[in-house]
Amino acid sequence: MKETQPAQRLERARAEEILNALARTRILVLGDLILDRYIWGDVKRISPEAPVPIVHFARETTVPGGAANVARNLAQLGARVIPVGAVGCDESGAGLKRLLEEEEIPVETILELLDYPTPTKTRILASGQQLLRLDHEERLRLSPSAQKKIKADIVRALPEVKAVIIADYNKGILNQELLDFVKDECRTRGIWLSLDPKPSHRLDLSGASLITPNRKEAFELAMLTDEGPSGESPLEDKLLREVAQKLLESCAPAHILITLGEHGMMLCRPGKSPIHIPTVAREIFDVSGAGDTVIATMTAALAAGATPEEAAILANHAAGVVVAKVGTATATPAEILRTLSPSA
Repeated sequence: MKETQPAQRLERARAEEILNALARTRILVLGDLILDRYIWGDVKRISPEAPVPIVHFARETTVPGGAANVARNLAQLGARVIPVGAVGCDESGAGLKRLLEEEEIPVETILELLDYPTPTKTRILASGQQLLRLDHEERLRLSPSAQKKIKADIVRALPEVKAVIIADYNKGILNQELLDFVKDECRTRGIWLSLDPKPSHRLDLSGASLITPNRKEAFELAMLTDEGPSGESPLEDKLLREVAQKLLESCAPAHILITLGEHGMMLCRPGKSPIHIPTVAREIFDVSGAGDTVIATMTAALAAGATPEEAAILANHAAGVVVAKVGTATATPAEILRTLSPSA
């Protein structure tokens, strides 16, 4: 792998041009649909029954999570979205579909399945700090008829889309057969395919246009032990670059965007120098869903005509917006543009 180089700057006028073009893009999102529930309250004392805080309930909110959060991020950016996935015939499933409809995201391609609880993550927060997360989920086992319906929905939608995003949260919607089907269809039609992998779900990822692991996931995918950053910048991190090179060879994507938290991102492509994109986040309150924002923004920007480097820089700015918010969040074009100075 060649020497790493810093990213070029993205002019605000060019960013605005890309963001304005998003309204002309349609993107299909396939993945595990999750409902994120937040219980907000205050803590003033410790329970006499056990050494745990007593949370005085104030309010409850729900937002789309998992692949549904990817879809929501795309909608907030102005892109048109086709979500493909499944929910249960339960209150959480109905609530999740209602939230998507409020974002003007169509739900006709979302299956409702009996005997499947909609994956739900309940977070309890006090003073903006997360105290506990409760997950209610069972792994989905797609029946042949359900998988056939999903394939049919994908084939019907593909002529209208410029890109496909697969968001794997390892809840069961994605299996190797379905992944291979989507890869083949995208390759045949020349459609961009972005994939957010889950290392614990071992799949053949080869052939994607883009994969977007974070540092931990990248090391797990490469089956190497992370010894921690070897410097303040990925420019100095030989082990990280080794991981990136191994993934380029083993997964054979056209691009890898490794998200690195406070160290920003690194964009890697076969035969080209890796590009380091420093973080622009000024405050970090919550990283929940930031990966969804990254893959949504980068894919949408590419579909709108951005270069891979421009798209990665824009995704970096979008991530900087969402991590400054508490809870699963999105970034609007106006919020992203405010992080870019007129000459930046």
